[in-house]
Order: sequence, then structure tokens, then C-alpha cells
Amino acid sequence: MGKTAIYPGFFDPFTNGHLDIVRKASEIFDRVYIVIGVNAEKHRSFPADRIAEAITKTLQEQKIQNCEVVIWNGLVAEFARMKNTDYMIRGLRNNMDYNYEENVASVNKLINPELEYIYFRSNNVAVSSTMVKELNSYGKDVSAYVPAAILDLLQK
Repeated sequence: MGKTAIYPGFFDPFTNGHLDIVRKASEIFDRVYIVIGVNAEKHRSFPADRIAEAITKTLQEQKIQNCEVVIWNGLVAEFARMKNTDYMIRGLRNNMDYNYEENVASVNKLINPELEYIYFRSNNVAVSSTMVKELNSYGKDVSAYVPAAILDLLQK
């Protein structure tokens, strides 16, 4: 079957930093599931299905063919088990991201002990979904920080 990985996130919105991680993972793995998490505790600025459509369109425009976008309302460790993948992709911008991810990895390993984390350093270390939302809320141009399909969503 080949090596598969999951790249989970809230992706609210999906940024060029996320795209950078997807591109790197797609070059190493045969299949990458981009898993949009649904969490009742967190408020979304954009509906998950609209984000999924925009990410899918971005992948098509970028000619990244071995990735699939999925909306998941559950534990990502269980999604990984369901898809028979042992690799979880995470992007890192700084040491705070690393510390956070290591805590989450410890919990996920309790649920799915076979799950291995692979960290990619983002080339867009200053870009975050929070930054994009804030700049956009003040009417600033965020086109340099998000793919075109996401920019269309932000401008609606």
C-alpha cells in the first residue's frame, strides 16, 4: 500500500505555512490525509466544509495529487488507526510549538501507541491562522499569507 500520514489541524484558516507543510509531506509520503478537526469547544470563523473545499481547490491548483482533505469529529489518533497510518505530520514554527506538540503527542501515544510524529519546520515561521484572521479583520491585505482559494473565502 505505501506509506500514509495524517496532517491534522483546525486550519481556520489554512495558510501558506500549512501549505508548505503539506507540500513537504506529500513529497515523502505516498498518501497524506489533511484532517480538519471539529471541536465543539472551539469556535470556527469559517465552516469546516468551506475550508475543506478551499484546501482541495488549492491542492488541485498546486498539482498536489496524493493528498485528501477530510473533516473529522473525533480523536485524530483514532482516525490514524482507522486509516492504518502510523505517521502524524506536524508543523513547527518555534520552540513553543514544539513543547505544545510534544504534550499532544504524549496523549495521542496513549490512544494509539504505534503513532509516530514527524515534525517539519515551516518556511513561513511568522504566519499563523490567528495572525491572518486579525490582519483580515482590520482590512489588511493577507494575500501573501494564504492560498488564493482561502483568500476568496476570507473576502466573502
